[in-house]
Amino acid sequence: MFQEFQQHIEKNFSFLKGKKVLVAVSGGIDSVVLSYLVNDLTTVDVSLAHCNFQLRGTESDLDEVYVKELGETLGLKTYTIAFQTDAYSKEHKLSTQLAARQLRYDWFHTLLKEHSFDYILTAHHADDNLETFLINLSRGTGLDGLTGIPEVNDAVVRPLLPFSREEIEAYAKEKEYQWREDASNKETKYLRNKLRLEVIPKLKEVSPNFLKSFKNTTKYLKEDKKIIDQNVKKSASEIITSDGELTKINIKKTLALPNAKAYLYRFLKDYNFTEWEDVYALLQAQSGKQIVTKSHILLKDRDFLLLLRTSKNSEIQNKSIFINQGVKEITKPIHLSFENVLKTEKSGKNIIYVDKKSLNFPLILRKWQEGDYFYPTGMKGKKKVSKYFKDEKLSMFEKQNIWLLCSKENEVIWIVNKRLDRRFLPTTNTTELFKISTLKL
Repeated sequence: MFQEFQQHIEKNFSFLKGKKVLVAVSGGIDSVVLSYLVNDLTTVDVSLAHCNFQLRGTESDLDEVYVKELGETLGLKTYTIAFQTDAYSKEHKLSTQLAARQLRYDWFHTLLKEHSFDYILTAHHADDNLETFLINLSRGTGLDGLTGIPEVNDAVVRPLLPFSREEIEAYAKEKEYQWREDASNKETKYLRNKLRLEVIPKLKEVSPNFLKSFKNTTKYLKEDKKIIDQNVKKSASEIITSDGELTKINIKKTLALPNAKAYLYRFLKDYNFTEWEDVYALLQAQSGKQIVTKSHILLKDRDFLLLLRTSKNSEIQNKSIFINQGVKEITKPIHLSFENVLKTEKSGKNIIYVDKKSLNFPLILRKWQEGDYFYPTGMKGKKKVSKYFKDEKLSMFEKQNIWLLCSKENEVIWIVNKRLDRRFLPTTNTTELFKISTLKL
């Protein structure tokens, strides 16, 4: 098996050569075999990492002891950590399995940063892939769920995916490796275990080449997915535009696509939407209708669906910010710089020049409110800010994300990045010129 593994690494994972990798080791047969195989390569810098989830009492502690001994046997640095998994599960309202997964991968990524590891290697194999496929199939899934576990996912690499559990067990016995057995793997109350112990053996009994056929099927599905992804990417480039954090999906062009629903799903599948019929209905809904997820808002606005990430800091986003005289810049909630200058130079929507003596400090940066008005440059009289937004055909999202820079609470100096109030323009009598500009963080 080692020769096949070595060839697999050279052909498909050559990027691991000379890299610093962290092998996730539970103490079970799969991760133990992976530890030996990777260490025998001699072309990578290997360390081990073990999580004690403290779910099986003494057995969990003995797993940790075994992994430390394995590290000593292989001469490898071994990192271990103990988690209060049950408490974390209850606090975050997660199943025990999801809690353990979240704790594990959060810690792995912490180790990557703290110790400059390049990759995390896990021991998922072909049978794990089949189990995941069947779980996704039983729950209802799109193509992504049927292509199985990815071999590479950011920094996580799974080099054992082509190998079966049977091959791994045979190799471990041939080499007389020792490993730990987890009794909970025999409990059929978990769906994955039930599939592993009861369903998959029946499938293999009916078709002895079932696993091989499955591997071929996932290979074909992945190839089909590449074609679909390329087509979706091409269509997205013609239909979707971005303006800062705002994403706009052209409704007319989307509806003109064959099977518009499928395309819309592909456009939005990574943004935590679950009620897809409601999402599709937005295409025909009245302007103003919206759907909110834990991370994004999707709004129907005339000819577009507008997608915006929900603010992680709504308190800062909605309060007034006071800017004292002498402040040179602020970075939250937007990046503004303030500078005394001798003359006007380049100007634009993100740079204004005002008569400093016309300002009343502290300046106030806030969101617009009903009743706000200003005196737009290039126009006579005053205008309501809401009317200006309407004339500019700004969407609800765009209006929500606009800031007003004010002198006193109600004197608008600048609709930031949009329009200056002419009351603050420099004149021939101006003696102190003040430059205000927005910068990208």
